[in-house]
Amino acid sequence: MNTKNLKAYAPKARRQFIEAIKQRAAQLGIYEDRFAEVQVEGGAAIIEGRAFTKKQGEQRKRLAQKIEEKPLATHKERYNLFIREMAYTWFNRLAAIRYMELHDYLEHGFRVLSNPNSPDSLPEILDHASDVVDILDPNGASNGQKYLDKNHIIELQLAGNKEEELYRELLLGQCHYLYNIMPFMFEAIDDATELLLPDNLTKTDSILKGLVNEIPEEDWQEIEVIGWLYQFYISEHKDAVIGKVVKSEDIPAATQLFTPNWIVKYLVQNSVGRQWLATYPESELKGKMEYYIEPAEQSAEVIAQLKAITPSSIDPEQIKVLDPAAGSGHILVEVYEVLREIYLERGYRLREVPELILTKNIYGLDIDDRAAQLAGFALMMKAREDDRRIFQRVQDGDVHLNVYSLQSSEGLDIDKLWAALDLEGIQQTGTTGGLFDEPTDVIPAQAGIYADYLQLFNYLKTSFLQAKTLGSLIQIEQKKLDRLKNLLKILTEKMQGSDPAAKHAAVALMPIVNQAILLAQQYDAVIANPPYMGGKGMNADLKEFAKKQFPNSKSDLFAMFMERAFGLLHDNGYNAQVNMQSWMFLSSYEVLREWLLATKTFVTMAHLGARAFGQISGEVVQTSAWGKRLINPRIKQS
Repeated sequence: MNTKNLKAYAPKARRQFIEAIKQRAAQLGIYEDRFAEVQVEGGAAIIEGRAFTKKQGEQRKRLAQKIEEKPLATHKERYNLFIREMAYTWFNRLAAIRYMELHDYLEHGFRVLSNPNSPDSLPEILDHASDVVDILDPNGASNGQKYLDKNHIIELQLAGNKEEELYRELLLGQCHYLYNIMPFMFEAIDDATELLLPDNLTKTDSILKGLVNEIPEEDWQEIEVIGWLYQFYISEHKDAVIGKVVKSEDIPAATQLFTPNWIVKYLVQNSVGRQWLATYPESELKGKMEYYIEPAEQSAEVIAQLKAITPSSIDPEQIKVLDPAAGSGHILVEVYEVLREIYLERGYRLREVPELILTKNIYGLDIDDRAAQLAGFALMMKAREDDRRIFQRVQDGDVHLNVYSLQSSEGLDIDKLWAALDLEGIQQTGTTGGLFDEPTDVIPAQAGIYADYLQLFNYLKTSFLQAKTLGSLIQIEQKKLDRLKNLLKILTEKMQGSDPAAKHAAVALMPIVNQAILLAQQYDAVIANPPYMGGKGMNADLKEFAKKQFPNSKSDLFAMFMERAFGLLHDNGYNAQVNMQSWMFLSSYEVLREWLLATKTFVTMAHLGARAFGQISGEVVQTSAWGKRLINPRIKQS
């Protein structure tokens, strides 16, 4: 892969997408300083003299609401953040489709963004529009809505001069279809973000042309292209905020760094791989791990201690691995690779392995919505390599990802949502269930058998108020795990039920319950390239949290993640990270070092120094990569 092509294209693409989204927003009356009024006249919505359908008018109102919900002080700040998010969202979606079309992963088999016969031709899908409708939407969507209206598509084809409108319909139909497989990245039918799909997509100066023409097809062969695009896309934003006190919304740009492939392999192979080889020393896995470090020869006493804590057998389906700062998923993809070899060694069929890994083994969290989208996408593409039917298994409900973007609970009105859930059946089925009523002083269900769930919701509300700032540093009590899992089942049932208010409440609450489960449960390995940010860059909230919760590691985010990861591990679990080397030498980390040496066992360490990250020049980032075990009592190995 030639990263020079990606580095040259992605920052330019960011500027182009932001400008295209701004232009599209302006057509909808969404400006940096105001919203234009939407007037409904008959079946049309009028915005500054321009006519839209009534449906588009409603979508436009929802876009305005999304902007107003941003927790920033001024309209201009909220607008700019929203535009950046939407630009990145559409860039992600189109990059995902580009990867899929080049790997022949699209159901209809036609290219959506390009034409294999000529780079200057219109996208191949335009020549097969009616065939695409039959494949993507033979019977309409399950809820009665259609991804594509075949009669309308045929009308646009026959018109002969409506290629732009036809292409827009086909592209949105493709996104709607992919929503059923990857809802974290693609939008549902009627989602408001479809209004912001840029215009002029079939023109020679379309923003799609760069994605197709400036990145050679051979650079799309490996899924890590997604991670490199992510790093280069945010590079200018990173440069703009680095070295300053970083606002919560800018923390991802300031701290995200794509981990070189060899470091990822070193971390994963010497944690997940090492655990397997400790139990099965004759495993063929050893020969497939080029960065695995053979254990040093130990004394008889240490060998006996290690034997006592090494399981006699390991069920692959019970292995749990977390990346608490997952970024675009590079580490999780390598975890997938190692786990696949473990499953195959134990006699599993290849086609059943992806479902098991995605559903039972791999977990990821990040504060950046867009990064989490890419991590989920990368895992889905790895699964698709091994199982041609994985997309159908997702649609059938057999497969689900455990990769989430941490969401703030700030906007949740627990009282209203609790009333709408109506766990004790007090509200009349089919009503709004009090969701939009003013909260009362006493909630009737509070005295019932579900009262502890209400307490749990309030606990989660308090815990995740600053989720976009604190991320996986937030600590959820492990003793609450069983209740959280029960609560997840209840919310799932409510989402599948017929009460619209309960559905709405369940959808709102599900993200914080999912992320709480990941932070409450324990793992066999926690593997990460955590964010690097010293005290000078931390905002007031983050500094205060660091002082209270991580007094021994408060000097930098990476050190707090070092410490935090041990609280997420089973006994004898592995904490494998690549960090700034400063924790090894500076006096500010002396207490942390003493704690690590007294209570943890170092298994491997590589002092990398400068230039381990090829995209960062000079002495800016000097690192160490290591694996430590949570062993009590500590074992003194050679």
